[in-house]
Amino acid sequence: MGRILLLVELKGGNDGLNTLVPYADPRYRELRAGIGVPRERVVQLDEKVGLHEKLAPLTDSWKAGDLAIVQGVGYPYPNRSHFRSIEIWDTASAASQTLSEGWIAQAFRGARLAKGIGVDCIVADTNALPSTGPSLRTIVMQDAENFLRQANAIATASATTAGGNPALLHLLAVRQEINAAAAGLRDRLRDAPAPAEAYPQELLLGQQLDLATRVLSARVPVVAIKVALGGFDTHANQQPTHERLLASLASNLAVLRRNLMAADLWKDVVVMTYSEFGRRAKQNASGGTDHGTSAPQFVMGGSVKGGLHGAYPSLSDLQDGDLRHTVDFRNVFATLARDCWGQSYDFGLRQPQRLDFLAQ
Repeated sequence: MGRILLLVELKGGNDGLNTLVPYADPRYRELRAGIGVPRERVVQLDEKVGLHEKLAPLTDSWKAGDLAIVQGVGYPYPNRSHFRSIEIWDTASAASQTLSEGWIAQAFRGARLAKGIGVDCIVADTNALPSTGPSLRTIVMQDAENFLRQANAIATASATTAGGNPALLHLLAVRQEINAAAAGLRDRLRDAPAPAEAYPQELLLGQQLDLATRVLSARVPVVAIKVALGGFDTHANQQPTHERLLASLASNLAVLRRNLMAADLWKDVVVMTYSEFGRRAKQNASGGTDHGTSAPQFVMGGSVKGGLHGAYPSLSDLQDGDLRHTVDFRNVFATLARDCWGQSYDFGLRQPQRLDFLAQ
């Protein structure tokens, strides 16, 4: 089957500059006199950049070499609308085109997937667009216990009730397929071991990662699982909100790593964060940041080649007050498609750029 991708959407537009901090650049202090992260609160990764101290739980992964940070990820002609920009990311479209099929589904066009239990992707939040398309079967389930109750309550209608109506026969066949998938997933989850370590429960991310861990431990043959953490639209009084979110993200991902290592699954999973955009380089008058462009992405897993990848955008060469992207996100997706699933797909890029953050 290959590796399983665990997508972590950071909803609202994560501030990349205060996530991966260019602490040695004096321009950073000029742009963010009020909300810049002080040097003593940065976990230094090299002589130029470091992680916000609230991300310290990720340092075990960094030291072990299974955390990659892809710097300056974005796309040409960036859109600063939440709705439109996340749609661009989720469908791997150019800024000028609108697609209805998700990027994961696109990567599997024409591929033959193992039938398994009839599920290819599981979404534990509300946004299923990345896996939406005719090539994949996706189930949205935010709560394992509720899903199990609903799956047990499913009634199977007989094809004889269709009365020979072809349209109704088709609908009943589809429903039976969905019911069978739900039942298969129910049986796998019911027998799955609980995670070795409990997840923090103050935000929904912990519950979603608990579900993801149970799915992975149950060896459900999916290609991707998606979770999300919201609240990153920090226009005013950013510091406390952003720090709380970074702390939750890091602590949950650290627990995920330990749980998957305990289950001997860490080498089979690739975790990737993404957000619709970063924030503007200069803080605003409300102690926050407005919608911007590029930002870093975290990639974790036992097969990940750790370290910094790509170039950090220059703070002295801004474009309309925003960071110029140095890595097109579609190159990240093409790398994942190739090295996770063995699928060759360039998402319309004219000059694909090979990234080297995953062992093949």
